[in-house]
Amino acid sequence: MGILLNKLFKKESAEALPSEPGTVYMPITGKVISMEEIGDGVFSEGILGPGCGIEPAEELVCAPFAGTITQVAETRHAIGICSKNGMELLIHVGMDTVDMNGNGFITYVKMNDVVERGQKLMKFSLADIKAAGHPAITAVILCNADDTGNPQNLKLGDAQIGDVLMTVSQQ
Repeated sequence: MGILLNKLFKKESAEALPSEPGTVYMPITGKVISMEEIGDGVFSEGILGPGCGIEPAEELVCAPFAGTITQVAETRHAIGICSKNGMELLIHVGMDTVDMNGNGFITYVKMNDVVERGQKLMKFSLADIKAAGHPAITAVILCNADDTGNPQNLKLGDAQIGDVLMTVSQQ
């Protein structure tokens, strides 16, 4: 009976996946593109920091490493996460999607939540983003590269959630 009650009432938790320090894993399944291909000056010019874009093939965002949620946009289109060793990453789904006021976005985390690599962070609707006239390209930005070092070994092309996206040499 106890096992049944645990299954009914226990919060579903992610099984911790192993992570290498300084490694950022794919948060979204899709095609990885260079920053310059993003097409939005704030991201493509690296104003917020270095990183890449992902053309999503699926509608789920998962934690790219174990860490703490540092930001969840009120409009649910962007999430910030800080790794245990200090990497601060912004995952911004779509361009100009702030204009959608949260429509088409569901978040599974809140500020200060501690998450494991691979844990669900957000679900979004590609159809809603396209219907609103916005590109679905998702920016993945290392916001504190001055402190941690620049991303290296960026894996361009098709990749799945959990594949290695890039590494950051810790200074």
